[in-house]
Amino acid sequence: MRNLIYGLCAAALILPSLACAQNEPPLKDKAQNVYFIDGKTSLNEALKRVPNVGRAKNVILFIGDGMGVNSVTAGRILAGQSHGDIGTTYRLAFEDFAYTGLSKTYSTDDYVTNSANGISAITTGVKTINGALGVDGSVKRGDCPSGLSARVITIAEQARLMGLSAGVVTTSGVTDATPAGAYGHTTTRGWRSDSELPAEATKAGCIDLARQMVEAPANVRMNVVMGGDLARFTPESQKGRRKDGRDLTKVWLKQSPTARFLRTESELKAFDPQSSDHVLGLFAPGDLPSPIDKAQNPENPALADMTSAAIGVLKRNPKGFFLLVESASIDKWHHVNDPKRALRDVEELSKAVAAARAATNSEDTLIIVTADHSHGLTQSGYSSLGEPILGLARVDGENVLDDHKHPYAVLNYATGPGDHGHEDDPELSQDKLTAPDAKHPSLVAMDSAAHSGEDVPVYATGPQAHLLTGVMESSYIYQAMAHALGIDSDK
Repeated sequence: MRNLIYGLCAAALILPSLACAQNEPPLKDKAQNVYFIDGKTSLNEALKRVPNVGRAKNVILFIGDGMGVNSVTAGRILAGQSHGDIGTTYRLAFEDFAYTGLSKTYSTDDYVTNSANGISAITTGVKTINGALGVDGSVKRGDCPSGLSARVITIAEQARLMGLSAGVVTTSGVTDATPAGAYGHTTTRGWRSDSELPAEATKAGCIDLARQMVEAPANVRMNVVMGGDLARFTPESQKGRRKDGRDLTKVWLKQSPTARFLRTESELKAFDPQSSDHVLGLFAPGDLPSPIDKAQNPENPALADMTSAAIGVLKRNPKGFFLLVESASIDKWHHVNDPKRALRDVEELSKAVAAARAATNSEDTLIIVTADHSHGLTQSGYSSLGEPILGLARVDGENVLDDHKHPYAVLNYATGPGDHGHEDDPELSQDKLTAPDAKHPSLVAMDSAAHSGEDVPVYATGPQAHLLTGVMESSYIYQAMAHALGIDSDK
């Protein structure tokens, strides 16, 4: 009888003339609930969605280096809280993309990839060993000859051969693994300048990544490169790292009558993208510092500003372009268990994505946001909504305690140089976790946190974006980009 009454009460939502038993509480009107309303709106938008099956004029590939799902979630919350929101309902720019999937990131020799194979799989369609770029999996690490015979062309190089423009923007050094994934071919990602290239590799015919970038044949050379790494392009006499005495920035400038070399944010802001189709920006000796430390580094530009400038240059080509943009320091700050700076770079990535969307036509530009690998960041329960994501787990202002009656952080790491248990830091506190250079706790002590091997998210919008759904190999992302651009992926 009780089940019958519940059935009649439920039916009353559809047939109001049916009355509920007087002793049963009325059902809540879900149509007034903000989540229900939002869900209905999202459904209506999804029902109207029609895949864009046209050819892409432009492809922009965004890489959040080390940006796993937990980094996206925590980055969203931190961004929201920094804007006065509780955080959970905030949306990063790429979370509005209609199509999402998951990418499997392993290398040919390891469950967990590093950034070299991670990006190389995406830009070539071929997975390789950890540490290698632009070569197939037959190579041996540190062996130059094996790399020379195993080169595979990148999508950026293929785009250039089709007459399109191509470029790279990063907050790391421009010879670091991810940006080098657009133009580099090596068995060993660390061969970034001649001072890092072994003598035997030089004798065998290998050249460093800085030279590979600058000296590439004109028909495959990048049109725009922006980031850090000035020291790897300049000689020791100029406080650089090159032992060959060469200043590669001068080589760059000689290759085009409109070539430009930029060193500061002021120069970038004064630069007219219509004035050049050959632009090199090196804004730091190595990696660009965190925007959190902007006061100490006033002439380091934001990722969004570099992205906008790069698009301005590349758009001059009526045939279109390929652009790789990396928010590199998500990974670099995770390596030292600093989620404040790592997650700030998730928001910087979001700003760059928003800038790219504003500067391009959604009908002819495929934009993809993904990661090369993940990191061992976890978000642990059970903190009340609105509590600082960078702080202790708290409910109603009171610390949540573990089985040993100790407070614990909301964000923790599997590995790294953070505190390793209460023996090291028995007084874990809110103030310690929110301090300017706080390192969050890690389970396993390591000088540098290890990457993790779980699948990473893929977000896509624009022509052929519907191809990037479900669970895919990281190398499949290349196939979707090549198809969108009309590249023959068999070559």
